[in-house]
Amino acid sequence: MVEAKHQPQYELLYHPSIPGRAEFIRLMFEATGTSYTDVANENPPDDSGLHGYALVQDMSDPNSTGDDDGNPPVFAPPGLRIHGVGKGGRPLVIHQTPNILLYLGGSLKLAGSDEPEKYYVNQLALTALDLNNETHDTHHPVAVAKYYEEQKEEALKKATDFRENRLPKFFSYFERVLKHNQSAGKDKHLVGESLTYADLTLWQVIDGLKFAFPNEMRHRSSESPLLFDTFYPSLKEEAWLKKYLDSKRRKPYSMGVFRHYPELDRQ
Repeated sequence: MVEAKHQPQYELLYHPSIPGRAEFIRLMFEATGTSYTDVANENPPDDSGLHGYALVQDMSDPNSTGDDDGNPPVFAPPGLRIHGVGKGGRPLVIHQTPNILLYLGGSLKLAGSDEPEKYYVNQLALTALDLNNETHDTHHPVAVAKYYEEQKEEALKKATDFRENRLPKFFSYFERVLKHNQSAGKDKHLVGESLTYADLTLWQVIDGLKFAFPNEMRHRSSESPLLFDTFYPSLKEEAWLKKYLDSKRRKPYSMGVFRHYPELDRQ
């Protein structure tokens, strides 16, 4: 991450200590060397009791009708505050992960090389985010507000269907997308010749799945060789990503979207 002498233009607002849905946004900043503030993680509790997470909570206050800068209410993190681009030069606050990715894709030049590629990139990122959401639902199939332990029986049924039917459907699709791009004389990317946020989004989902379902992922890897033998490892070997994965900015998987419950994995 590039060090900045002044406040970075971008402030990421998300829960502390977990990668979560904000990780797709962090990867865009890290891939392009863009300075950003990860508000909750960079501002731990102090003597006053105030900390970065309070700002995240304020952003999505259920009683809010908007902020002092003219931004409408935010439903839930992640949010992104961009300084100097709102009305009258005030900060702009946007939320919803795919919306943030679409915004940053153009600003950070990670959205393809022309207008058609912009939409290819977005549709692939949205599909990868669908897979991300379905992964979450394996351990919370009934109610998000209830603990996993309160829905274990339903989770086992959901995870079984996810492993047997949904994963191969998604993996087969992305394998075909890689073959399509390879047939045009390009490889290692989903769209065109350069890195896009579709690549980053899919990479993060695969990485999380390797944590959550290690047995299943080993079993499925031989079915999609371009995806698992070329795409995933080639991106992981990029110098910027290796540096980021070794840094404190990369939060470990724990109780976020990707959780490892051995009983939900292939036995």
